[in-house]
Amino acid sequence: MTAQIWFEDFHPGTVLESPRRRITIEDIDRYADLTGEDHPVHMDDGFARAAGFQGRIAHGLFALALVEGLKARMGGFDRSVIASLGWDKVRFLAPLEPGDEVHLRLELVEKRPSSKPGRGVAMERGSLVKADGTVVVTGEHAVILLNRPAA
Repeated sequence: MTAQIWFEDFHPGTVLESPRRRITIEDIDRYADLTGEDHPVHMDDGFARAAGFQGRIAHGLFALALVEGLKARMGGFDRSVIASLGWDKVRFLAPLEPGDEVHLRLELVEKRPSSKPGRGVAMERGSLVKADGTVVVTGEHAVILLNRPAA
């Protein structure tokens, strides 16, 4: 687990890595069921192969959601981040396939104090990376980050 990262601890240039997670067909099925997004490239092996993939692939937004899930598993922001301000520059660069083992590479990019006391705005760049180094999805995420609580 990563130690809690408060605004004061957010040092641009720092790179953090999450534990790994293996993607399964069941993950893809559960995401499709939850969201209702059942495009055949995600649900039909034959269709996906005809489209040029090895078989079914995960949804791009599922891959992006994994960035947040793997960040949560690291534990460094569970008490300090209080809001997401949005994602920018999101790019889906490679398919995410059942059996792929992925992890999060999280780069702390920049920060500035907020107009409200006790907090700041921070920008992080998250990349979901396969075991072979292939980046699946990447994007910049702005968050509101609390200052360290008074002792």
